[in-house]
Amino acid sequence: MRMYLLFLSLFFCSITFAQNSISGSVVENDNQPIFGANIKIVGETAATVTDSDGKFTLVSSGKVPYVIEITSIGFISKRVSVTSNNQKVNVVLKEEQNLLNEIVVSASRTPERVLESPVTIERMGTAEIKKSASATFYDGLENLKEVQMNTSSLSFKSINTRGFATVANTRFMQLVDGMDNSSPLLNFVLGNLIGVSEIDVQSVELLPGASSALYGANAFNGILFMNSKSPFTSQGITAYAKFGQTSQKAAGSNDYVDYGIRMAHAFSPKLAAKANFTYMRGTDWYATNYDDKTNVGRDRSHANYDGINVYGDEVTTNIKGVGSSLAALGLIPASAVNLLPNSNVSRTGYNEINLTDNKASNTKIDFSIHYKPFANDVEVIWQSKFGFGNAVYQGANRYYLNNFFMQQHKLEIKGKNFFVRGYTTNEDGGQSYDMLFTGININRVWKDDKTWFGQYAGAYIGATLLGQTPENAEIAARATADAGRLIPGTAAFNAAFNKVTGEASVLSGSKLVDNSRIYHSDANYNFKDLVEFAEIQVGGSYRAYQLNSHGRIYTDKDGPINYNEYGAYTQLTKKFIDDRLKFTGSVRYDKAQNFDGNISPRVSLVYSGGESRRHNFRGSFQTGFRNPSTQDQYIGFNVGSALLLGSAPDNLTRFSEVRGNDIDGSGTISAFGQAVLGSNTVVLNGLNAYNNSYTATSVAQFSATGNAALLRKTNVDYVKPEQVKAFELGYRSFIRDVSIDVNGYYNIYNDFIGNLNVVAPYYGTTQDAPNATPNPADPGFQTLAALQGGDYRVYQLYTNTSVEIKSLGFGLGLSKKVYRDFEVGVNYNYAEFKFDQEKDPSFEAGFNTPKHRVKASFGNEKLFKNFGFNVSGRWNSEYLWQSTMVDGVIAAATVVDAQINYEIPKLKSTLKFGASNIGGKEYGQVLGAGLIGQQYFASWTINP
Repeated sequence: MRMYLLFLSLFFCSITFAQNSISGSVVENDNQPIFGANIKIVGETAATVTDSDGKFTLVSSGKVPYVIEITSIGFISKRVSVTSNNQKVNVVLKEEQNLLNEIVVSASRTPERVLESPVTIERMGTAEIKKSASATFYDGLENLKEVQMNTSSLSFKSINTRGFATVANTRFMQLVDGMDNSSPLLNFVLGNLIGVSEIDVQSVELLPGASSALYGANAFNGILFMNSKSPFTSQGITAYAKFGQTSQKAAGSNDYVDYGIRMAHAFSPKLAAKANFTYMRGTDWYATNYDDKTNVGRDRSHANYDGINVYGDEVTTNIKGVGSSLAALGLIPASAVNLLPNSNVSRTGYNEINLTDNKASNTKIDFSIHYKPFANDVEVIWQSKFGFGNAVYQGANRYYLNNFFMQQHKLEIKGKNFFVRGYTTNEDGGQSYDMLFTGININRVWKDDKTWFGQYAGAYIGATLLGQTPENAEIAARATADAGRLIPGTAAFNAAFNKVTGEASVLSGSKLVDNSRIYHSDANYNFKDLVEFAEIQVGGSYRAYQLNSHGRIYTDKDGPINYNEYGAYTQLTKKFIDDRLKFTGSVRYDKAQNFDGNISPRVSLVYSGGESRRHNFRGSFQTGFRNPSTQDQYIGFNVGSALLLGSAPDNLTRFSEVRGNDIDGSGTISAFGQAVLGSNTVVLNGLNAYNNSYTATSVAQFSATGNAALLRKTNVDYVKPEQVKAFELGYRSFIRDVSIDVNGYYNIYNDFIGNLNVVAPYYGTTQDAPNATPNPADPGFQTLAALQGGDYRVYQLYTNTSVEIKSLGFGLGLSKKVYRDFEVGVNYNYAEFKFDQEKDPSFEAGFNTPKHRVKASFGNEKLFKNFGFNVSGRWNSEYLWQSTMVDGVIAAATVVDAQINYEIPKLKSTLKFGASNIGGKEYGQVLGAGLIGQQYFASWTINP
């Protein structure tokens, strides 16, 4: 409580100093006033902005002489010396045409012009955020070159750069003020859940390629940096409010609200603080894809239907086997068993829209205290961030993150040439749940599986004896078995729903439990002021995971799993040939707890040609690697149709489950199996999955043909790090007011991490092409009987493919100011990958990226007095979507967004009216997620 009172007092108390002031005006070349230009004293915190007439007054406690700096978006900054109190300063700013002169830090961990970046980099600043026609600045990242969004939910978008990404993009990293935004449990970024408010964004930098040499194993296919504004230089109160609607055929039209406030103040040249609050609420895109997951063209009329957005119909069994069990119990005549089809039947499931309230929301709160203890640039920062809300995450199933909560706390000391920081990330799953098990267990609340299938079989036989066709018999059997089924919206259904989503065990519930955390520290020092011949940097990091899902997701039912990794790097930058040629070389060593250390080198050259050095050619090569995530190693997650199993050696023996006798809905073991086992249950662990299983692909072939010679024993190693060799060439320039950015890349992946489905029989010994001659004592034949009798468990393993994967791509970006202040931009990306599927038929690469993407924008921020507008459009070709949940094709899409804005200088305000997907044609980015409709909004932003 004392800390909070201190924090409040910092905001509402002030310190009095002897003060002086200067005043003046800031205008453009044509003498038009510039509203909102920033004026600050260099080396101090005193700052102000111009009013609607371009005028300003700057009050300072500093003594003359000093230098002030005047900056404004789209103009070249200017410095002016102040030699006397009450001096009048009138400044003319020239418009900045060359956006490629912008300064970026992320590519080399040191400030450099975009033109001189050794690798491809995309940037979004406050000017681009202001022009964006998207509902949020994070949505607007989709218009950057190389970015492909994977939208799982209105409030959950995942960035994909250079392919190989689902919603769970573990190959991409996102840093906010130096803190990794990844979920400690899930190992990937949850969009902007705990990111940054758009009114607090200073800049966004995107590196779309491998960045392991400087940022470690997780920056394998790209990294995003979001940097917030400093309270020393950006002071005052800023607020915004958005109101609009989302429109979708399935969901109709629904309200959308988004508002936030930022407060920042420098209490003295040494002390400043800021706080942010944002809140967003809307209705999610309804997911209504009722195609069968694995059988194209199959619909609900099929007895073994398994819809993509239908849950509960994953419970399936061979109906003839059920008849045999009923006959064995004397419940039906043995002769009646032959009336049943020898095929599977699934229970009737519930649509996704009935298993979630379809609400999306996100609340973000953060505050920071900044202290400069000395006269130099050393700054101490304490920052706390909190994010919570509702969203849908799609992995092996669809999961509703309900009141999901995540927090980060950082202490950082940074100076001109160094930083040292440490932070922790904690999360709480709240009332999150798995939709698949919600559907399965609501069904079981009112009728267990054995009873349902027994009633189905009995009714089918009865209808057949009355002369019904198989189709009509199926309809009658399902109606009989579904008698008493809980109807969505009724009190009984709601009670069952609350019961199931409140229990964590998959035997009766669907709740997801998570209290995992990360402890991370890193440091960097630049020797540029100590070493003259080159710029040398050194740095390192350490991370410790504490996985704690209480046994629900990981194999941690007996206590948290602890895991750590660390790394160190160095980089040398040297310029030659009159500073036209820049060499950058870096190398990083990383070591994870369960794996040998890896070394990641990178070398790059940038040459600046031409008299004005505007022709910049770059080339780079680096090797990168990615350690298996904690999920790859320690997961033990039942997703119904399979069990996801991590391959850390201690994980395989720590995991175990009992199968059979309906203990977990797996069904009674067959009579043959009980004779072999001497029991109607069996205990399996991870060793069964890796050492005594068949590949799922060969089992499918065996089931279709009955040919045992097609069966193949699983023969894979435990998961290990994957590697990439990344080659990149590029060219940047600014020719006759045309900004040009061209790049091409070629990546070679080895030991690529992926998933492999395997089938482990309850008994017998698996072998390639087992002997099909009936022999109950033959361990190979026993496995055939197990497969035919349904006595098996499906596992999804994490492993590596031995087949080399290659990807390549090309990008071109052009922008130019045309007539007056109209600006046109266009970019194109080509991407593809090569993988010999025949050499590893069970492996899915999951490239999930269109081969062709085109994006364009057209706008004018000075259309006429105080008015501006922007229109952006994007198109992508169709592409194959592969994931652990469902595979299929994502259709080509064309999307156009537009906005107009109006500034009210006297109120220091900006009004914006915008619309996303104004064409109205709904499109998808994730197979299984809701189609994306239209979004309209009006916003009002008040600047200090």
